[in-house]
Amino acid sequence: MTDVHHTEQIIAAKKIVPVVVLEEAADAGRLADALLAGGLGCAEVTFRTDAAAEAIRRMAERPDMLVGAGTVLTAAQVERAVEAGARFIVSPGFSDAVVARSRDLGVPVFPGIASPTDIMRALDAGLSTVKFFPAEQLGGIPMVKALAAPFRSVRFIPTGGVNTGNLAAYLAVPAVLAVGGTWMVAPDLLAARDWDAVTARTRSALESIS
Repeated sequence: MTDVHHTEQIIAAKKIVPVVVLEEAADAGRLADALLAGGLGCAEVTFRTDAAAEAIRRMAERPDMLVGAGTVLTAAQVERAVEAGARFIVSPGFSDAVVARSRDLGVPVFPGIASPTDIMRALDAGLSTVKFFPAEQLGGIPMVKALAAPFRSVRFIPTGGVNTGNLAAYLAVPAVLAVGGTWMVAPDLLAARDWDAVTARTRSALESIS
């Protein structure tokens, strides 16, 4: 069982959660090496490919990596992810089944929200940290601030359109726990297996907020 509060503390300390879409599980180890070399031992591996569960398994074997599962749409995927070693679950929207199974298994779950109604559903489910997705398309930082005003206990992980240009501004919002992003693990970099570029982008991102 995962310590929910402790996992959230780790994510808050790391500030950035790379959102990974891996086509080949065999690349998971090299990707973990590249992120760690850039100074970031954290990743959300999305269930958008058949390689997801095995990629999570390979990355989760490393004690210095905090690995979660993203784009989790069903309770069955929650089970597969946790069995593979995922220490947190992220979904693009709010699913009662996903939230319930994650909580049954004692794993932190961050459902996607886009409105006050979504946040109230999360609060009803006993959650206080949510994914704000897709962040930029939904109004970006002004929207995060607007949502945070009536929901003062809620923390947000904005994802979608976050990049080096707005990263620091998002993290400056007190209600933002961390951000999710793809720019340091962009699909073209992973397809080319350009691990040096992954390391460089990761290091640059962390330097920009240090």
